[in-house]
Amino acid sequence: MARTDHQTMRRVLRREIAGTVGLLTDEHDFRAMRRYRSFTFDDHTTYLRQMEAVLKTRAAQGSHTALALFDPDEYAEFCTATGIDPEAPASRGRFTAELAALGPTIPYEGEPLTALLPALVGEAVRQATWEYATTLLTRLGPCATCGEDIGRAAFIRASALLARVLETAPPGAQHLVCSVAGPPETLVAVLHADADAHGTAEPGQAEALEFTSVLALGLATRSPGGLVIRVSAPDRPDRVHGWRLRAGHLQPLTASEVFDAYCTDIDTGDLIAPESGVDYRAAPDLADDDADDQEDRGHHH
Repeated sequence: MARTDHQTMRRVLRREIAGTVGLLTDEHDFRAMRRYRSFTFDDHTTYLRQMEAVLKTRAAQGSHTALALFDPDEYAEFCTATGIDPEAPASRGRFTAELAALGPTIPYEGEPLTALLPALVGEAVRQATWEYATTLLTRLGPCATCGEDIGRAAFIRASALLARVLETAPPGAQHLVCSVAGPPETLVAVLHADADAHGTAEPGQAEALEFTSVLALGLATRSPGGLVIRVSAPDRPDRVHGWRLRAGHLQPLTASEVFDAYCTDIDTGDLIAPESGVDYRAAPDLADDDADDQEDRGHHH
């Protein structure tokens, strides 16, 4: 009887242990891990199938599992920095625990892994973009004229501009894209928000942080770029408008400029047929008061 009670108690406790699984999302990363003798899988497809079976079993037992992106290069660096043996399975467990604490994770809720992998990669890209933009903003330092922290001032301004973009958009599912060109590469941030007829959209915090940081970087460094919003609502054409990012300002695009932007292949410059059921509109002026104040004071960061 006592043995049964112990088994029952352990089963109950197992349900309460949350775990993180580090996933090798693509063939390239999988092949990199095969250099370790203790990593015994032969092909990526079988690895994913077996991983899915383990996740389903844990879910059936009522256990919560988070998925993280397992990067072999970061793993090798981690093992070197901490002085642990990369061949030991326990080392992979320790690295995965580190990922759970610091890296992006998504919860496993019974979906097929093939559907979750792009979401996990997207989450990792978003975090990397946010960290990169934040680092660059921090490096800008104080304004030579007024001593104000340039990155912080730009972030506050970008937050206010994003709020204005969401306020001026019609109700519906809002999809925003902000791109900032510049050395060494173009940064792109995406934001989704839903606004009903009664209020302003509330985007997710992580997406909003990344989006605001990228926009702030464009404003602070006076880099070229743009911001486009597309709003979808039932029984109505999708509505698209946008702004050009120039010299630290968001300038409204006319309807024809938005149309041209949407109907040009960015890689080849060739024309693309316009989508049916899309309404290209002139963007509202966002009345960027903070920028005007800075111009008046002569603070050209």
